[in-house]
Amino acid sequence: MSASNRAIRLRALVACLAIALAPRAALACPVCFGDSNAPMAIATNTGILFMLGIVVVVLCGFASFFVHLIRRANRAAAEAAGADGGGLSPSEGTAQC
Repeated sequence: MSASNRAIRLRALVACLAIALAPRAALACPVCFGDSNAPMAIATNTGILFMLGIVVVVLCGFASFFVHLIRRANRAAAEAAGADGGGLSPSEGTAQC
């Protein structure tokens, strides 16, 4: 084993021991392991709701853009169909038997 490998393993061992000996420092967040009415927990919940709101706004923007494109394509198709027919009804200009 080389010296660099030993140093890396020693650092990893020290980090694992530090986490094992100081479990309060390794806790996830105040919402999971603390007072749920603490200011930090309230701020965390507010941040989560804000980020979810941003995701909803962006997804609604994408959806409305695609709805706009579909409506625009339908309007262009209707105008093209009206221009091709020359304003005549389907029965005009055809042979009637």
